[in-house]
Amino acid sequence: MKLRPKDHLERSWIVRFGAAMLLFGQVWLHLLQGKMHNRHIMEHMVKAGPASIFPVLLVSGFAGMIFTIQTARELVQFGAENAVGGAFALAFCRELAPILTGCIIAGQVGSAFAAEIGAMRVTEQIDALYMLRTDPIDYLVLPRVIACCLMVPLLTIFALVTGIAGGVFAAFQFYQIAPEKFLESVRSFLEPSDLVIIVLKGFLFGSMIAVVGCSWGLTTKGGVKQVGESATAAVVTTWVSIFVIDFVLSLLLFNNPTF
Repeated sequence: MKLRPKDHLERSWIVRFGAAMLLFGQVWLHLLQGKMHNRHIMEHMVKAGPASIFPVLLVSGFAGMIFTIQTARELVQFGAENAVGGAFALAFCRELAPILTGCIIAGQVGSAFAAEIGAMRVTEQIDALYMLRTDPIDYLVLPRVIACCLMVPLLTIFALVTGIAGGVFAAFQFYQIAPEKFLESVRSFLEPSDLVIIVLKGFLFGSMIAVVGCSWGLTTKGGVKQVGESATAAVVTTWVSIFVIDFVLSLLLFNNPTF
C-alpha cells in the first residue's frame, strides 16, 4: 500500500524522534565515560549564553509586566493587593520563566545546531569524521549538550530576576503597590525548593534543546531545503518536548505534598 505524504511525514517524525531519544542516552553514556572535545565547549557556551541573553531578558521583562497587570487588575478589585506578588511567584517564577527561556533558546540555539550539523550531513562532512576515526557524538553533540545544560539554567535565573523586576515596576506604576509589599509577597510564596526546581527545569530543557537540535541535524537527508526543514522541525519538536517535560515535572513535584 502506498503511503500518503502525510503518513510518510508522520512516520518520518516518529523515527527521527526515536533517534533523538537514543542519542539522548548515548550522550549521557559518553559523558559518563569522559569522551568529549573540551575545546569546543566554550564556543557553544557563548552561543547558548551571552549571545542569547538579550532576547531572554527582553521577553521576560515584558512577560513579567504583562502578567502582573493582568493579575493585579483582578486581585485589586477584591482588596487582595498583598497577594499580587504571591500569584506572580506561583505562576511566572515556577512556570513562565523556565518555559519562555527554553523556547527562546530552542528558537535561537537549537535551530542553529540543527542547521549547522544538517549542513555538515548533506555535504558529507559527518562521513569525513568517521573516516578520521572521530565519533560525531563526541566531537559535535557532547560540547553542545554540555553548553546548553550549563547556560540554560543560568539564563533562566536571569529571566526570573528580570521578570520580577518587570512585575515590581508594573505593580507600582499602574496599581501603586509598593515594591517592598510585592517582593515580600513573592518571598512568602516562593520557597527555596522552588528555586531548585527552576534550575532543574532549565537543565532538562537545555539538554533537550541540544539533543533534539543535534539529532535532527544528524538525520538530515537531501540538500539545502531539507536543512531548513530540519531546523524548523527541531524547534517545534523541542517546544513540544519542553511542555511535556514541564507537565510531567508538575505532576511529580508540585502534586507531592512535600514540595
